[in-house]
Amino acid sequence: MKLSVLDLIPTRTAQTSALSLAASASQARLADALGYTRYWVAEHHNMPAVASSVPGVLIPFLAQGTSRIRFGSGGVMLPNHTPLAVAEQFALLEAMFPGRIDLGLGRAPGSDPVTSYLMRGGGADAAERFEQDVELLRELLGRGRTGVGEPVSLSLAGRPYEVRATPRATSAPDVWLLGSSGFSADLAARTGLPYVFANHFGMPGLERALATYRENYQPSDAYPEPVTILPVNVVAARDAATARRLARPQAVQMAFLRTGAPLRPQLTVEEAEAIALTTAQAELVAATSGAAVVGTPQEAAEQLRAMARRHGVDEVMISPAAGAFEADPLDRVPAREETLRLLAEELLA
Repeated sequence: MKLSVLDLIPTRTAQTSALSLAASASQARLADALGYTRYWVAEHHNMPAVASSVPGVLIPFLAQGTSRIRFGSGGVMLPNHTPLAVAEQFALLEAMFPGRIDLGLGRAPGSDPVTSYLMRGGGADAAERFEQDVELLRELLGRGRTGVGEPVSLSLAGRPYEVRATPRATSAPDVWLLGSSGFSADLAARTGLPYVFANHFGMPGLERALATYRENYQPSDAYPEPVTILPVNVVAARDAATARRLARPQAVQMAFLRTGAPLRPQLTVEEAEAIALTTAQAELVAATSGAAVVGTPQEAAEQLRAMARRHGVDEVMISPAAGAFEADPLDRVPAREETLRLLAEELLA
């Protein structure tokens, strides 16, 4: 089984942004050493518990000290940016780490409406241009009709104009489409791109989206067959009781998010166990915990194998959802690293 990592770079109580980044850098080096295939970071804004906001800045920081694992975005929220800005960032990343860069693209804002407004400069129709922007971005990176290193020819005021994302590209990042609805699944199918359903958010519709993608897939030169990744929230520990304790902080965070409660840094295990929840929040905590893979290494591995077989995916992307105890160092998250280590022993050995 191919295993990869999705890191939202959670920031917990008493952690600074610098310390949460240090913890993720340690985790990235571990994933590289253990044999994971890729390491992706997301784009979320104005969230007290998430430090993953600018994948193009995070990737070179996290890639330091690694040698083989691919790095990418899961994903860049394209409506927040112009296609040229994203193309320039990822063309440079590909030049820094040739053959090791993935560009995952999403259509959601990745934030609240006010922050989204500020990100887009007031442009309300950016999401409506998603398909056209994806095509332009692919062209700028050399993944469309133009070849790698070739300019994109545009016509402005009746005059030809050539645009390059970087002066002398010799390779291009792989482009993926991400989504939680049929729109991105259909677009990925029509354009012959690999597809990732946002399963780690607990969204319904996984089977329907994968069926839409596979049934309508149009082969491309890069991907003659459909390619899919399944993201899964996972907590593995030596005993099931500890795994359940470690899973609670993330479950509480999701309950706060979905009930409109004030967001805060991610709680420690002890804080999450002590906090008083409303009835609605307690029900959401139970539902979130039930949707994640939580248990011993053997239990987690068995569930992941079964999920991969059931959905026919090419790769499973682990979102290590383990929280931290109050005594844990602030520049590491030992339980997240332990989840990756235990799964590698079961599935990558």
